[in-house]
Amino acid sequence: MPTKDYDTFLLEELRDPETAAAYLSAAIEDGAVDEFLVALRNVAEAHGGLGVLSAITKLNRQSMYKMLSEDGNPRLASLLSILRAVGISVTFTTSEKDAA
Repeated sequence: MPTKDYDTFLLEELRDPETAAAYLSAAIEDGAVDEFLVALRNVAEAHGGLGVLSAITKLNRQSMYKMLSEDGNPRLASLLSILRAVGISVTFTTSEKDAA
């Protein structure tokens, strides 16, 4: 019985914006920026890769590779451009500890 490798499976799943949004939410849940950036890069790869998204977002492809690395430090405007390009918007909610 043939099987898919994990990376192929993950990229196929992340093509769905709802799945991608849940994946990114889980990645940033603990506030680990490096994990979030790697997760966003996975989402970007699932949506055609950084080359395609750089054309859509008008961001430099090499800069996108750097900003979406574990050591990346992207500007908010760049992050929002990438998220919009893959069909994800950002919303804010109160945390459970602050709501009490």
